[in-house]
Amino acid sequence: MLINRLSTRRYLHTTFWALLMSGVIVVGAALLGRATINIKGALIDKPDIAIYLLLPNEKIGTTTLLRETTNERHYLAETKDGPKLVILEQVNGKWEVKLVEKLRE
Repeated sequence: MLINRLSTRRYLHTTFWALLMSGVIVVGAALLGRATINIKGALIDKPDIAIYLLLPNEKIGTTTLLRETTNERHYLAETKDGPKLVILEQVNGKWEVKLVEKLRE
């Protein structure tokens, strides 16, 4: 490329689009990284959200926290099949479903 034949207008146009696309790429990567952190945080730090992600087929409407210990949480969950007792247990830093039991209305 002959730099001395490049006009100022053409140079500024190319530089503008290069900076704009770089910004779009950086913002996209930041948003994707933030979404990944939010999903990881939901599964590890916030078991109230984790119950919805761990049991997608139950179609949980509302949840009520019944009991909380350091490694366990008991919930009353309203599902498509009626109320259920859901117990989440923290194993190796991750929340897992320990028990899902159907309750009578």
